[in-house]
Amino acid sequence: MKQIIKGTEPLCLLKHRQTDQASYENYSPKEPLKKALLIEQGYICCYCMRRISEENMEIEHWKPMSINKYPELQIDYKNLLASCSGNRGNRKTNQHCNPRKGDEEITINPADSKSCEIYIKYSSTGKILSDDETINYELNEILNLNLETLKDNRTTALNAVIDALKRKFANKTWTKEAIAKKLNEFNSKDAEGKYSEYCQYIVCYLNKRL
Repeated sequence: MKQIIKGTEPLCLLKHRQTDQASYENYSPKEPLKKALLIEQGYICCYCMRRISEENMEIEHWKPMSINKYPELQIDYKNLLASCSGNRGNRKTNQHCNPRKGDEEITINPADSKSCEIYIKYSSTGKILSDDETINYELNEILNLNLETLKDNRTTALNAVIDALKRKFANKTWTKEAIAKKLNEFNSKDAEGKYSEYCQYIVCYLNKRL
């Protein structure tokens, strides 16, 4: 996960919330909301960091929408995130992110401080983990972020960066300047406002090399 800095909510959502009996279900159209969420997240999923777009994303309620104790958060912009579709429609064992999470609650909110970057670590095999037992359970059992395809995707993305550095510094040690430059690249959005897929996994690896 990568920390999400929440921006200004779409005016249409604000106006809708001010109407009588406003709810998420009767809020329409949702395209401006999707666009706003994508822009602030750099077009990556709030949980697994896969590339997402308006066509393949889902609007995620961090505090679940269907649990009666959070009705006021249905259309609270701070509670809304952009998730990938996470193999929705497949067996639950193959689902991840929003479809797998469903109505469950989790400890870490990627839009609430930098806790998701502090408490989450990664292994060289692409595994996502935490020293906190509760968070570790949620990463595996609720979000299913260690699905084999996700681990493979992370390591593939990292290996591409490593190969690029090896080509640039053949038979030489990587310089701190080169690593810092790569870190800045993966900590930043590109000219199209997009983060690289699985960027935080790569950032964690590079930080260890400094």
